[in-house]
Amino acid sequence: MIRTGILTISDKGSKGQREDGTGPAIKETLDKELYEVEYVKIVPDEIEIICDQLIYMCDELNLDLILTNGGTGFSKRDITPEATLKVIKKQAPGICEAMRYKSLQITPKAMLSRAIAGIRNNTLIINLPGSPKGAVENLQFVLPALPHGIEILNGTASECARK
Repeated sequence: MIRTGILTISDKGSKGQREDGTGPAIKETLDKELYEVEYVKIVPDEIEIICDQLIYMCDELNLDLILTNGGTGFSKRDITPEATLKVIKKQAPGICEAMRYKSLQITPKAMLSRAIAGIRNNTLIINLPGSPKGAVENLQFVLPALPHGIEILNGTASECARK
């Protein structure tokens, strides 16, 4: 099982002023036979809070995968990529490049995404959009490759590329 956490970044959601539809949509998209969602949290758009949560999920909970949602756009409060960059040790740019490429086939607004992906210790972190539709679409684009990447990260698979 791929031990997974979902972190929703939303000022209004963290205050109970808006119901989170994206976190549950992400959870529903994950194959329950392959992914075990062990941690779900909503936090405000505050860089230190986001960093603290990501570090906790990576270093204390030792999750395999963290899917963030929200805070990846152009708003002054959108700081999820900056928080993610502060905690990761390595970037995994191909993941978000693939998401943007596939999303551009749906909407030209996809180029406005500032999402990033990266690795901290043995955890892969991926920033997803804040809307349920955008988050699910982007996640579906990359889901087929994630299990192998996580196996490599955890040392349970060969890094050799095969057909």
